[in-house]
Amino acid sequence: MQPSDLRVFIPSKDYEESQSFYKALGFQMEPASDDLTIFSKGPCTFFLQRFFNEELAKNLMLQLIVSDIQEAFDVISKIRDIDIRFEPIKSEPWGKVIYLWGPSGELWHVTEFSC
Repeated sequence: MQPSDLRVFIPSKDYEESQSFYKALGFQMEPASDDLTIFSKGPCTFFLQRFFNEELAKNLMLQLIVSDIQEAFDVISKIRDIDIRFEPIKSEPWGKVIYLWGPSGELWHVTEFSC
């Protein structure tokens, strides 16, 4: 077996708010059904589902690798009227990271690796 892609299904506490959050991050939205939306940007694709399980959402972690962490921080810090939280850019031995909690409690590690 040779995989060509791996896609995650992200739960949403408030489906419309989560859709707004991912659009604000710059992802393109394509409805797949009444309860499922495909989000993509470049080669990155995931599914947002109209389904919520608090334990799952609060334990879900994803890593989004970016080439410019400051640009990512600027985009994130401009998001308004959506229930999210984030921490400032943190330097690590392997690069830089922004911890970003989405509206359903999912934790994104927005990462720029050092060369």
